[in-house]
Amino acid sequence: MLLTPKTFFNTAPTADVFSVGGGLDGSTSTSYDFIAYAFHSVDGYSKVGSYTGNASTDGTFVYTGFKPAYVMVKNATGGDYGSYYSWKILDSKRHYNGQNGPSLYANRSYAEGLRGNGGTDSYVERHDFLSNGFKLGATSSYEVESNDSGQTYIYIAFAEHPFKYSTAK
Repeated sequence: MLLTPKTFFNTAPTADVFSVGGGLDGSTSTSYDFIAYAFHSVDGYSKVGSYTGNASTDGTFVYTGFKPAYVMVKNATGGDYGSYYSWKILDSKRHYNGQNGPSLYANRSYAEGLRGNGGTDSYVERHDFLSNGFKLGATSSYEVESNDSGQTYIYIAFAEHPFKYSTAK
C-alpha cells in the first residue's frame, strides 16, 4: 500500500512520528488494522531510499555504498500498471550479473517467478549488483515494477558482506 497524506489523516509524517486515520480512505472508521515497518540506513549494512526509473536497459544507478545481496523495491507513484506494483525482491543467489532468475514478491502468495499481478512470468531485462550499488534496467513495459520512466521507486538493500570498518591486519 502506498501511504499518502490522506492515509496519514492529513498529517504529513516526520522523521520521528506519523499518524494514521481510522480507515485507509482517511475516514474515522476503526475497522482497519494498520501495520508499519520503519527502516533506516546503516552504513555498510543496509540502505533505504528512492530512485527515479529511466526505462533504459542501463537502468538508474542507485548508490548504496556496498555490494547488495538483497534488494526489495516497489513503485511508489503508480501509473498505468497498478496491479503489478508489489514488493519485488531480487537477490544475489537467484539474480546475478548477466543472469536472470525468478523474482519473489513480499506481499503476494504467488509462486516464485510470477509477476506482481500473479498472472505472468516475472521479467527482468537487466539487473546489476555492483560493488557500490545496483542498477535495474529495462526498456520493456514488462518491467514497470522496477524501472518505468519517471516513476519513483522506494527500496531497501542489504549488503553482501556487511561491514563498516575493518580491523584486519
